[in-house]
Amino acid sequence: MATLRDIKNRIVGVKSTQKITKAMKMIATAKLRGAQQRIVGARPYANKIGEMLARLAADDSLKTNPFFAPRTIKKICVVVVTADRGLCGAFNTNIIREATSYINEEHKNENSVSVFTLGKKATEYFSKRNYNIEGKIVGLFGSLEYQSTLQLYNDLIPKYLNGEIDKIVLVYNEFVSMIQQKIVKVQLLPVPFISESQEEKTSANYIFEPDQLSIFQSLIPKHLKVQLWRALLESNAAELSARMTAMDNATTNAQEMIRSLNLTYNKERQAAITKEILEIVSGANALKAS
Repeated sequence: MATLRDIKNRIVGVKSTQKITKAMKMIATAKLRGAQQRIVGARPYANKIGEMLARLAADDSLKTNPFFAPRTIKKICVVVVTADRGLCGAFNTNIIREATSYINEEHKNENSVSVFTLGKKATEYFSKRNYNIEGKIVGLFGSLEYQSTLQLYNDLIPKYLNGEIDKIVLVYNEFVSMIQQKIVKVQLLPVPFISESQEEKTSANYIFEPDQLSIFQSLIPKHLKVQLWRALLESNAAELSARMTAMDNATTNAQEMIRSLNLTYNKERQAAITKEILEIVSGANALKAS
């Protein structure tokens, strides 16, 4: 049975932990505002550049481009985006579970699957198991910059063009709201065709300058980089929102534990006082009787 000193020390320890979780929640909340603004600003550009690419790709003569041309899928690279740190609830666990499920499914189709990990948690998980690691990048989210996208682009795209990889799929958490994230799987390459309705195709005639093919070839690298950048921004914002929620729950649980420990401490202290009083009274009665 715990003594009063043990209970008191535990209360002090829980209070210290509560201060840490509360501080981490405040830091995550402050960072989330900036991350949310960045992703809200990036989404319209990413969507619009995808629409422009779809209109340009409507011409059959452009569909022979290596980024669009269909291939026999034999080698798949799954890019798994997780956090570099924990203490964000089930954020990392959910994304790893989803990626593992997708990899196992593709293996059943007799495809060769490799993994490119972004984030320390994914790197640690897949490196310790029997997975073919295509590449890894850690420490991105400490100071997330656009150069991180260029590094990932330069590692993956040449391998796709050389035929070392036939398909690239991104698996990451998409930021939905302050309390919600959604796991998404996006095919990066080959670039999927976006079908347009006949009404959209005939609603307007476009004049391309300098020419349609030049714009198309210039737009594809930008589209791919923007999609990678968006995935990093989405994952970063989702991580911060998950950490904010987790630390808020931890702070609330710590407060409840402190209340319970204080109640236990007061009960034990009252029992000790009552026991001492009974001993004193019993001793006094024994003296009177003698």
